[in-house]
Amino acid sequence: MSEGVSTVAAEPYAFTLKPGAVALVIIDMQRDFLEPGGFGDALGNDVSLLRAAVPPLIDVLAAARAAELVVVHTREGHRPDLSDLTPAKHARGRFATKIGDAGPMGRILVRGEPGHDIIPELAPVAGEPVIDKSGKGAFFATDLDAILRGRGITQLIIAGVTTEVCVNTTVREANDRGFECLVLSDCTGSYFPDFHEAGLAMIKAQGGIFGWVASSAALLPVLSRMAGDTDGKA
Repeated sequence: MSEGVSTVAAEPYAFTLKPGAVALVIIDMQRDFLEPGGFGDALGNDVSLLRAAVPPLIDVLAAARAAELVVVHTREGHRPDLSDLTPAKHARGRFATKIGDAGPMGRILVRGEPGHDIIPELAPVAGEPVIDKSGKGAFFATDLDAILRGRGITQLIIAGVTTEVCVNTTVREANDRGFECLVLSDCTGSYFPDFHEAGLAMIKAQGGIFGWVASSAALLPVLSRMAGDTDGKA
């Protein structure tokens, strides 16, 4: 690969991808968060606000697959018997509809229910690990760390929802484990635009205390060149 081909314009400074050592991690792009009748809707949020992240993420996912990056998907949800649901999380907010209750897409935030599925536009394909998690962070009580290290991954491109909760928590967990994280600003989203901006600002603050932030437009040409290099080696 020629010099500079793998460099992505980012904040607080350019991020250099390491071919063969980078994975795309897509966090919680589930029907329960992005569609009416799911958990996000039950909390009183405007779920349509998260849809803005879908079109650019579709492009990034296609480019990552073409470049033969490791792609990992996560889903937040609980066992059908709710044995992994803490009382504090279950009681959150004293909402009328809670995790495990029946909803338009099945029991809310329960594994195996239609609402727990990743939206069709971003559905995993064969060979792409899907991490089921009961907490906000993708590393908590999962085998994500083992999967990444087993494949020689040291860098993560992170997308998904929501920016200030599961994305931010996962980035912080990854940072503590020594992974370099590039968060895609337009491929993440929040029910609260101010929280989205604040979440990104926290990641890139103080010289990149938790990681880097870039747009998908800055990343896509780099992935395209990586895919070209991959084709050339075939």
